[in-house]
Amino acid sequence: MTLEQQAQHGLGADLVLEGGGVKGIGLVGAVLTLHKAGYVFPRVGGTSAGAIVAALIAAYQTRGVDLSQVERDMRELDYTQFMEKSWAEKHLGPIGKAESLIARQGVYATGYLTQWLTAKLDPLGIRTFADLKITDDDDTGLPPRQRYRLVTHTSDLSRRALVRLPWDLPYYLLRDPDGAPLAEQIAVIDSYLVVDAVRASMSIPYFFEPFLQTTVLGSCTWVDGGLLQNFPVTVFDRTDGQANRWPTFGVKLMARPLPEVPDVPVAGDLRELAAVAHTAIGEWNRYPLADQGVGARTVYVDTMKIPSTDFGLSQEQKDRLFENGRTAAAGFLAAWNAAHPRVPAPRPGQGAGARDTTVTVTSTADATVTVTGAADTTVTVTGSDGAAS
Repeated sequence: MTLEQQAQHGLGADLVLEGGGVKGIGLVGAVLTLHKAGYVFPRVGGTSAGAIVAALIAAYQTRGVDLSQVERDMRELDYTQFMEKSWAEKHLGPIGKAESLIARQGVYATGYLTQWLTAKLDPLGIRTFADLKITDDDDTGLPPRQRYRLVTHTSDLSRRALVRLPWDLPYYLLRDPDGAPLAEQIAVIDSYLVVDAVRASMSIPYFFEPFLQTTVLGSCTWVDGGLLQNFPVTVFDRTDGQANRWPTFGVKLMARPLPEVPDVPVAGDLRELAAVAHTAIGEWNRYPLADQGVGARTVYVDTMKIPSTDFGLSQEQKDRLFENGRTAAAGFLAAWNAAHPRVPAPRPGQGAGARDTTVTVTSTADATVTVTGAADTTVTVTGSDGAAS
């Protein structure tokens, strides 16, 4: 069965992973707990560290690799290598860092990430987005430019826009993206390197050198997607008014917000500047998301206030982040299953001949859902008080 068929007739969810630098191992703990519960992930999106994990998940599912490999990958990732030093940095200290910042607009290069991720994907035959294309889903309502298993997010400083890769590539690689033949639009997407899409998503401004994307009109500077959308949890939601075929789950690298935190005014120029930066990359859209019920489909992983750029992360901290991810996902699943008693969809080939079939599912809330037949379907929900609805 394809991932889409598994999602429709079993357990499936599109998956969105928040950015969080070195805390990405917490994402893995949550994802593996969801997967061990039976979930598959037809499409995976992410920003920054979330884009790295998302790329591995999309690639491994496409090639049938057990997702436990993602844990091994992320545990072996040497974060200290992200702080690549130039000759000037090694020999001139702070002056060398200043020189690197001026010369490449970031203190550190990103060659290590490119080499590391390429070594993971190349042996699987995953190089471009053509290798992650969804080609066998007859029931899809997705526009052809969005029929890919991975989407990453980057911030375009040149055009001052959020960029969804690979979906938005025609706007950069074609002179008339809307008027160009569909085959031409798909061709520029198919040929784009997966590693470049991840690399563009994780370039923290000033910390890492930005990604320079060549376009038909010149070139654009792309930096960390977290600058504009660190948690793009609604990216896979349908916009055509139709119901989603399966849910989208998000994994967020922060504990669930406390109900009552004292409000404190921001005073002082430097504090205001810091607050502006934190607002830009933080939960600036928390209230619109709350209106959309996003919290009910989000796994909140407690990251113990570890900074995203703490590249000296200890093994103990990695273990705790992973376990926090597992614990958070287990709690999420308990709540999700209680609120959504599972009623299996008819499998292909089940139609009028399944009229006498009865499926009973009992939830953790003592509610019984009885489904009778496939054509003349009757659904009865009986609560613990005996009332039916």
